[in-house]
Amino acid sequence: MKEAEEPEGETLPSDDERAKEQKEKEKQARAEASLREREKEVQRTLATHMRDRDKEREQHKRDEAIQHFNALLSDLVRNSDLGWREVKRLLRKDHRWDLADSLPREEKEKLFNEHIEHLIRKKREKFRELLDETAEVTLTSTWKEIKKLIKEDPRYTKFASSERCEREFKDYLKDKMITAKGEFKELLQETKLITHKSLSNLRENENHMPEIEDILKNDRRYLVLDHIPEERTQLVLNYLEELDRRGPPPPPTASEPTRRSVK
Repeated sequence: MKEAEEPEGETLPSDDERAKEQKEKEKQARAEASLREREKEVQRTLATHMRDRDKEREQHKRDEAIQHFNALLSDLVRNSDLGWREVKRLLRKDHRWDLADSLPREEKEKLFNEHIEHLIRKKREKFRELLDETAEVTLTSTWKEIKKLIKEDPRYTKFASSERCEREFKDYLKDKMITAKGEFKELLQETKLITHKSLSNLRENENHMPEIEDILKNDRRYLVLDHIPEERTQLVLNYLEELDRRGPPPPPTASEPTRRSVK
């Protein structure tokens, strides 16, 4: 039998040509897949960008609402004794209330409480400023005598009730006492006669304490504690014991290493 003849004018592709064609198809498929992946990546990036932009927009709206609400509180609420329920009725009458409509009720109440705390803190600072300026106030002063001196000052009348002012006055004196004791310890640290040997010197010689006190009594930081002499003496003893436990101070070190002369 005769072999089937190829149609005249047609040539079948060779193996090399078919392999090349297959490679081209695979290359095109990879390019299309890569393009689709890039398009997906662009879509993801765009979606992330849009979400971030929406978040920024929402945050900006929230910040604006907070600013409007705080301005409303600042203008209308100056009495720290008011409660949230009565203040809310007052604020609703102002057109700016609607500008903070996006804020939840809990956040408005939180901002109100922070505002009240701020008012109280400012009045407390003004009241303490008044006490600082009143020369007659000492660590032994009583509220009864100081009240007579400051009762006409608005920093007293606007602060709080007389009972609360008295509590604040007592707290003020406690803070002043803590400060005075801290300053007294600074004085002890500055006194050169007092060293790590002072405690043993005192045990050997009882007159060493009067020697120390004779030096200290020339300083205001010692005199301000005249009303508690026993406690003041105890503070001195405590400091001497502290120095005794530490022992001698370390020897001074050279600020710079010895330099050799360069020939």
